[in-house]
Amino acid sequence: MSSGTTPILAIVGATGTGKSGLSLDLAERLAHRGRAVEIVNADAMQQYRGMDIGTAKLPVGERRGVPHHLLDVLDVTDEATVARYQVDARAVIDDIQRRGAVPILVGGSGLYVSSVIFDFQFPGTDPDVRRALEERLEREGPGMLHRTLRSLDPAAAAAIGPSNARRLVRALEVIELTGQPYGAALPEAPVYWRATRIVALRTPRDELVVRLDARVTDMWRNGIVAEAQSLLPLGLDRGVTASRAIGYSQAVRQLRGEVTEAEAIAESAALTRRYARRQVSWFRRYADADWLDSSDPDLVDHAEAVAAP
Repeated sequence: MSSGTTPILAIVGATGTGKSGLSLDLAERLAHRGRAVEIVNADAMQQYRGMDIGTAKLPVGERRGVPHHLLDVLDVTDEATVARYQVDARAVIDDIQRRGAVPILVGGSGLYVSSVIFDFQFPGTDPDVRRALEERLEREGPGMLHRTLRSLDPAAAAAIGPSNARRLVRALEVIELTGQPYGAALPEAPVYWRATRIVALRTPRDELVVRLDARVTDMWRNGIVAEAQSLLPLGLDRGVTASRAIGYSQAVRQLRGEVTEAEAIAESAALTRRYARRQVSWFRRYADADWLDSSDPDLVDHAEAVAAP
């Protein structure tokens, strides 16, 4: 790309901090100044068709005419992998920049964002190592794998959590194959893939918790259980990644009579709060990020200043 290529703008932060709204407000502001903008999704679960309520995916009619990319590109039986996402997102960004528009990368999936904006390669895989770890997972459960990972790479264990079996297996596989911590793929002082500006949104913890709990309650009020039920014939419960999405996993368990609605909501809210803490920890590693208060009345002005070429 030429030196005149418009930088990527990444808008990141914990779930519930208003990233989507800011991206649209900023897109409109830049459009008024003659700069075309296109938004690239960096939320892993928003890639899934039909998973709308639980992922807070903006309906087409609420996207204000701004082109959006990498939404609704996977079936619920597809496995979402960051390596594939990296290829797809970079191809989209190449195309946006080639047409002279501003790419805004928006999302809270930290590794997905990092895979695009930073120049690092994903370690390969080994079927024998993977098989041994999956067999251990079957025998011992994710808790034991998490304890092992915590002893080898505490930062990765904290970021992944004790219940994400797929990512625990992958982290331990990478450590075994490379002899390095899983987080070594993203060095402390990473090199950017391409010129990038980062806006990181922050919300006071007590305010964010109230907002997240209300969001989960609204998911049930807005029909996530019916949405999950409609996805079951399409294979939601068989999806390696989709079946574990916060909200959908609990909605399916509610449909099966394994938990009450109140229990499903409470579990989803607790997991959402925990996930938000991990997101904040991840994005704090971005040394060049401009942290902005989500409630700042001049938020769009400040974000535009960050985005300025």
